[in-house]
Amino acid sequence: MNNQLTGKHGIYDALPTIFSYISVAIAFGIIAKSAGLNFWLIIMISMFTYAGSSQFVMISMLATNAPILSIVIAVFLVNARMIIMSMVIAPYFKNDSLTKNIWLGTLLTDESFAVSVNKLNYTNRTLNFTWYNSVNLFSFLIWLLSTIIGAWIGNLIPDPKAFGLDFAVVAMFIGLLYMQVISDNTLSKMLQISLIFVVFALVYFGLIIIPANLLLIVITFITCTLGVVIKHAIK
Repeated sequence: MNNQLTGKHGIYDALPTIFSYISVAIAFGIIAKSAGLNFWLIIMISMFTYAGSSQFVMISMLATNAPILSIVIAVFLVNARMIIMSMVIAPYFKNDSLTKNIWLGTLLTDESFAVSVNKLNYTNRTLNFTWYNSVNLFSFLIWLLSTIIGAWIGNLIPDPKAFGLDFAVVAMFIGLLYMQVISDNTLSKMLQISLIFVVFALVYFGLIIIPANLLLIVITFITCTLGVVIKHAIK
């Protein structure tokens, strides 16, 4: 990763996350096919929902004939963290039109958010539409293509977990976290590692009393607030 914010470099910067898109989307296609969903319906879910874990929730609920309203609410709750991520990214595009901001928010994912946060360490805290749109579009196209492959070979792989495909997204986020820590020079490494352990502790104990989907939102608010307070205190 470097300080270039061109469309071409957007593709380069997105490459480290692409393998997770491929493996998880293929796993989604396979699981959706095994759940009895139509080939074209699987593709439309990836095209119009494009929400990773929410898509797995959707197909599991569709398979049990859950009410549409329940599916909509469940998908919203699982994906509610995107509201927070969009709020974090939005200030860097305040000079762009509302239409462009909505477009970037529509294709925002956990992975592209992590890529953008890491990119800030190389660009003097600046981003532009061309670079981020390139990251998002490239990631979306890879996700869609991988879903098509998964739906096509779905009948050949009855149990994707046997191949470890379900761990791909976890491995990818471990890599992104490592990249963020080693490239961010605004905070000491010890402080960053300490905050990581704080998050681990909050997740571990929070799961005892808070549902997992809600816990993600709560911890995001807590740790973001803590990070802002510490950063301002250091300044």
